[in-house]
Amino acid sequence: MAELVLGCVLDFVADPFEVPPDAAARLHGGVLIEGGRIAALGAAADLRRAHPEAAVTDLGSALILPGFVDAHMHYPQTGMIASWGKRLIDWLETYTFPEEMKFGDAAYARQQADLTLGLALANGTTTLASFCTIHPQSVDALFEAAEARGMAVVAGKTCMDRNAPDGLRDDPRSAYDDSARLLRRWHGRGRALYAITPRFSPTSSPEQLAALGALWAEYPDCLMQTHLSEQVDEVAWVRDLYPDARDYLDTYEAQGLLGARGLYGHAIHLDPRERDRLREVGAGLVHCPTSNTFIGSGLFDMGARIAEGQRVGLATDTGGGSSFSMLRVMAAAYEIGQLTGTPLHPAQLLWLATTGSARLLHCEDRIGTMGIGTVADLVALDLGATPAIAQRSARAQDIWEAVFPTVMMGDDRATAGVWVEGRRAI
Repeated sequence: MAELVLGCVLDFVADPFEVPPDAAARLHGGVLIEGGRIAALGAAADLRRAHPEAAVTDLGSALILPGFVDAHMHYPQTGMIASWGKRLIDWLETYTFPEEMKFGDAAYARQQADLTLGLALANGTTTLASFCTIHPQSVDALFEAAEARGMAVVAGKTCMDRNAPDGLRDDPRSAYDDSARLLRRWHGRGRALYAITPRFSPTSSPEQLAALGALWAEYPDCLMQTHLSEQVDEVAWVRDLYPDARDYLDTYEAQGLLGARGLYGHAIHLDPRERDRLREVGAGLVHCPTSNTFIGSGLFDMGARIAEGQRVGLATDTGGGSSFSMLRVMAAAYEIGQLTGTPLHPAQLLWLATTGSARLLHCEDRIGTMGIGTVADLVALDLGATPAIAQRSARAQDIWEAVFPTVMMGDDRATAGVWVEGRRAI
């Protein structure tokens, strides 16, 4: 049966970085869901008259928008999120690698996949791009959990053949073979998308990067995800490990791992050549603000990257990021924007967490928008979920002033409803 969801429906009609932000969206009174897809938008009364057979869900003044898209996270790090006191390299060795060792147990991987997707949905995230571990069963566990929920998920086996403990290393051959098998099993199955996944250059030899670059050349419609220039000491380490490379990006570029379907997490400390090449190929830069502040990585300059024509999305980077909430990520992005001289408008923050991140995943024709015919992955936000938010939102003069307190102070309590492929999940 068709469902008519009533509320304040936010429909982006333009990129708020390219037009005045307050002119980038239209508001509607409802959205019609039919066959798992968005079938109509319009005034509530008009939709009721045109579709009298539809079941009605009236959410009052709740803001209804595309489900959030988390463009970079690590589901195997759910168990050690918010671990104290380390920077990147020590944090990996102290917390991350010991936790990832557990994913050789398929039952544990299934448990953590279920937990992570449940937490994502509770926070209004309907699509995520996740690193798995070197264990193929960790990839199967996440895709199977997503398939059971009807969620669109991007994932891949994390490949590492050096600078990692015993039990978390593969080799160039097995990285290629395992990734190829998983890719053929999952890519394009239902809503699953595969991402070839070298963790980052310090944990992959040039030979392994070359093997994964060759695989990407064979399957160019796949995504590729990795990390780039997250911390200054990491950049220095890459320089020592790859003395012949022009820069950090060149360690990927030289092995065929630079392209428009590449997702480069963090990308904070970039040289001019790196910025030029990323822009030229149309690569995706994934801003992970809660992670960057929690681990002390640095300040991503969103204003400068957008001004130079980069494609940017947003992500939690859990468990480096300390929250599963894309609202908290948007708040951190705003705060970092203040520090770098470009405070982001609420329309820009919401666009980055929906359409912008979907565009990085090359899925904007299916998710991240309210376009007619796109998949009905939706989130409804209560703009008065707590007394502090409610009293501020009540003073608002427009929708952006009304939603901004929820962006800055909201959490999973603001989630008034979630729909995945047209079925209510929350």
